[in-house]
Amino acid sequence: MYDFLILWDWISFSVRWLHVITAMAWIGASFYFIALDLMLRPSPDLPAGAYGEEWEVHGGGFYHTIKYSVAPSQLPAHLTWHKWQSYTTWLSGAGLLMIVYWVGGELYLLDPSKANLLLWQGILISGGSLAIGWIAYDQMCKSKLGDRPTALMLLLFALLVLMSWGYNQLFTGRAALLHLGAFTATIMTANVFFQIMPNQRIVVADLKAGRVPDAKYGKIAKLRSTHNNYLTLPVVFLMLSNHYPLAFGTHYAWIIASLIFLTGVTIRHYFNTMHKTGKGPHWTWAITIILMVLIAWLSTYKIEESWEDAEARSMSAQEQRFASAAGFDEAYNAVIGNCSMCHAREPVWGNMRWAPKGVFLETPQDVARHAEKIYLQSGVSHAMPPPNAVQMSQEARELIVNWTRNVRHLQ
Repeated sequence: MYDFLILWDWISFSVRWLHVITAMAWIGASFYFIALDLMLRPSPDLPAGAYGEEWEVHGGGFYHTIKYSVAPSQLPAHLTWHKWQSYTTWLSGAGLLMIVYWVGGELYLLDPSKANLLLWQGILISGGSLAIGWIAYDQMCKSKLGDRPTALMLLLFALLVLMSWGYNQLFTGRAALLHLGAFTATIMTANVFFQIMPNQRIVVADLKAGRVPDAKYGKIAKLRSTHNNYLTLPVVFLMLSNHYPLAFGTHYAWIIASLIFLTGVTIRHYFNTMHKTGKGPHWTWAITIILMVLIAWLSTYKIEESWEDAEARSMSAQEQRFASAAGFDEAYNAVIGNCSMCHAREPVWGNMRWAPKGVFLETPQDVARHAEKIYLQSGVSHAMPPPNAVQMSQEARELIVNWTRNVRHLQ
């Protein structure tokens, strides 16, 4: 079982690596084309139907780009489609969500202090909310609001705030912010798959058939691309938030997540304006700083249960399985003696105010809940505790390994 756990952790790492790489490719391409579109300039010698051109220099060479308002009069022999960066980012992200929050749902997804959900119910809400979110957003865009982009963006923001609050009523703080990011990323990739790419295929088909393409398809694609542009930075923040308890482990985590979407708007507005006019509105940075100060202030409100409440609560079935394994008492003492000074509800190490990653290792329930991570972090590897904090003995590490491997005898 635990040899497989090591393999599973490497699978998770590999999928995360793929996700980061493809996200970089997608975000880079998205930002580049937004900037290119805003930097286009008219020219008297442009081909018929062309909107503007841009000259660029990079890597020792010059590039001359021309954009057509709808499409060129004749389809070129070679046409590059930009889609797989988006698709691969979403697919790898969905795989990572399943690995971490579905397979590891007992630890990372469910919070019994918020909602008494079974794992299958949490998984159903997790996956179903992503699909329902896309349908709601898509219908909003197809309504008359599609002709009122500002009103549409405000309604989209309201939807994101509602989802942020809703996720925080059901899931752990870490899962709530991650799912809000996945909710938003699903909208972005679905924009590419269901709207932008199909509309581009219609334009290409019209060109091949000798028909003049309808300009409405470009208008639809531009609206969805603009939404993706403003949503990108908040999604990156939400995907990184699981490393920072100050973002997800506080009472106002859902408000923090909501405010991050506003910073995405102010930052992108600055760069979009700068690309278009050559000078960005500096007031956007002032608003961004104010928002981040507000976020930092909100993050100081802690929501964690007290030590007394944590020790008094009943163990889940998953926790009982680990707590009843042979060697638990010895392993528990090893963890308490080496880890609890930092991983406490009130840490006593240095000037630390919050437990790293919001992980508590004080009560038997805590240690049983985090058994698999303890095994990986302090048993088979020496990642924890940090050597400049505690010199954990090899004997203590072996106690942890033996205990967790004894769990397989309970299956």
